Amino acid sequence: MAGGNAIRGTRVGAGPMGESERGETAPRVRVSYWCANGHQTTPAFACEAEQPEFWDCPRCGLPAGQSHEAPPAPPRNEPYKTHLAYVKERRSDADGAAILEEALNRLRKHREEV
Repeated sequence: MAGGNAIRGTRVGAGPMGESERGETAPRVRVSYWCANGHQTTPAFACEAEQPEFWDCPRCGLPAGQSHEAPPAPPRNEPYKTHLAYVKERRSDADGAAILEEALNRLRKHREEV
């Protein structure tokens, strides 16, 4: 049963007026981009706008380029590193042993004073 408010489901500015009310749209050009998975996307840009070299694929999120034969490579994901892994990159085992010995000596000295 239809009834009630006649403007239900519409929004302000929507309606049949089209371009005559809002003005002419800028001329557009569609550019094709391909990702490493072979997905194609064709966003529209204003003719006078500069088209970006890369575009994110809306299907898989990989970067897409304008060359179908040579799409950009997927980004290399670095594995998660713990704080300890970063410390081990900066310090050798000998450095770690020296720092540990220094800290233990401070603790022993502090215990003797108390």
